[in-house]
Amino acid sequence: MRLLVVEDDPDLNRQLTTALTDAGYVVDRAYDGEEGHHLGDTEPYDAVILDIGLPKMDGISVLESWRRNGRIMPVLMLTARDRWSDKVQGFDAGADDYVAKPFHLEEVLARLRALLRRSVGHANSEFICGPVRLDSRTNRVSVDGNPVKLTSHEYRLLEYLMHHNGRVVSRTELVEHLYDQDFDRDSNTIEVFVGRIRRKLGVDIIQTVRGLGYMLAPPGG
Repeated sequence: MRLLVVEDDPDLNRQLTTALTDAGYVVDRAYDGEEGHHLGDTEPYDAVILDIGLPKMDGISVLESWRRNGRIMPVLMLTARDRWSDKVQGFDAGADDYVAKPFHLEEVLARLRALLRRSVGHANSEFICGPVRLDSRTNRVSVDGNPVKLTSHEYRLLEYLMHHNGRVVSRTELVEHLYDQDFDRDSNTIEVFVGRIRRKLGVDIIQTVRGLGYMLAPPGG
């Protein structure tokens, strides 16, 4: 999953980025509203963490512009303000959830996982396809109850397919949502990782849809 953090405090931006990266996400970051607005308007993020009090362009204006432009990614707003009117303003602008500073990073991670699940209509942290189970809370994968060890890149790819179970996902979409802007988009990395995941799982749940991409489906489905 590819995320955007828009926070002008360098230390907090770094702490959020580190925690999210350690949790297995790919993270782009911005330090002011104008940069954050541009990235959110031009890159395909799965979710955004957006501070309200930003220089150059405040978070409410950024979010309102995104929503006017049809950007529908989940947005978790951060603010040092605790007035109820600020929360109302954020939700009215199109925010999906809200965290007031100071906060625990674990709470931000939990709220973010919930937003990502809800964005694909999923209620809990466990995703299932045939004998394969993936727990987005613990980052664990198992087949018939037996744990499977995946690298971080392999896990992110399988997790994205699990979030979009039953839908054909193009190679381009996978690259855009799993890697940062510097990734070589002409490489065959996706194909290599798909092959490795198939071997490690030992069950055929990743189907290649020729000319279109990949789709997750139960064996024999």
